Amino acid sequence: MKTNNYKYGSAAESIVYPLLFVMLLIVIWLAEMFVDPKLVQYGVKPGDWDHWYGILFMPLLHDPHHYEHILNNSLPFLVLTAALFFYYRKLAWLVFITSWVGSGIVVWLFAREGTVHIGMSGVLYALFGFLFISGFFKQVRNLQVLSLGVCFLYGSMIWGIFPMDETISWEGHFAGFLIGVVLAVIFRKHGPERPKLQYEIEKEMGIEPPDFEGQWVAQQEQLEQLRLMQEELIRKQQEAMHVVYHIKPSPAREEKPADDNDNSK
Repeated sequence: MKTNNYKYGSAAESIVYPLLFVMLLIVIWLAEMFVDPKLVQYGVKPGDWDHWYGILFMPLLHDPHHYEHILNNSLPFLVLTAALFFYYRKLAWLVFITSWVGSGIVVWLFAREGTVHIGMSGVLYALFGFLFISGFFKQVRNLQVLSLGVCFLYGSMIWGIFPMDETISWEGHFAGFLIGVVLAVIFRKHGPERPKLQYEIEKEMGIEPPDFEGQWVAQQEQLEQLRLMQEELIRKQQEAMHVVYHIKPSPAREEKPADDNDNSK
């Protein structure tokens, strides 16, 4: 099996960019915890025109009182972002920024009023939806397996799009997943292709390997024709050698016994 000529991103880009961004998230989280916990108020406040900037700041902010929030977002972020920059080198920034802004806009428009939404999870769901659905369109199993692996490790990912816990921004999760699916549909013709098999490459190059199965079938058909011809030849030979004699026997002569009493003179 050989891959196509698609140019993947470099390993350095796929590792360095996510790491730098996670470091930024940690610095902001530390600032929330030790400098000003009220920074979380810069998250998205649905329908509030005075806080439209929350669309931009929402992914940067995490709960300063629970480290699990930033930890649960950072680990999947590293994996999914690395996959994005490696498999979609030319689209990576466009998909990332659209996921960031798009999920925030959807939350601002449709989420519950009187709430504040913070966290990177909306972007995570967007990347998850994009990579998984795109992998389905492109038939690239690595992307599907990777996304499902993150979903498995990040246990609440599937259930996170449903309103099961009022303290969790399911609207952000659903919005992100929706944005990711839409992006996957839009860019379904871009990105990596399914690796081509050897026979597909040889067929494109005009050096398709012999069709052994077809040759075997043709050979069997020729043998069957020869067998039928041989049977027909034998049948004709037998007919030519078969002699039928038509003998018409002569009528038997009936002798009249002598009559001793015949005194005719």
